[in-house]
Amino acid sequence: MAERRAAEQGGGTASGTGTGRGGNMSVREAGRKGGRTTRARYGAEFFQEIGAKGGKAVSERYSNEHFREIGRKGGRRVAELIARAKRLEPGTEAPAERE
Repeated sequence: MAERRAAEQGGGTASGTGTGRGGNMSVREAGRKGGRTTRARYGAEFFQEIGAKGGKAVSERYSNEHFREIGRKGGRRVAELIARAKRLEPGTEAPAERE
């Protein structure tokens, strides 16, 4: 298990596979390798194009209200995280929270 964690965090073994498991690679390593190969073969623009196609497909599938709602949820979560960070900062006073 420790070998796998080390391999996934960029460590590895002298075998060159980065896993130490007889040449098998983790899913993360395989995905990274495939992504790099695809980028080398097709270029970064390819990823931009398929990202745009995927975004268009998703926007056609869901209503505007869906995107508004997930935006609200994300905004609330960010606000909570900022408030928590301010409370944890040493030497600063957190503003009084609203009810």
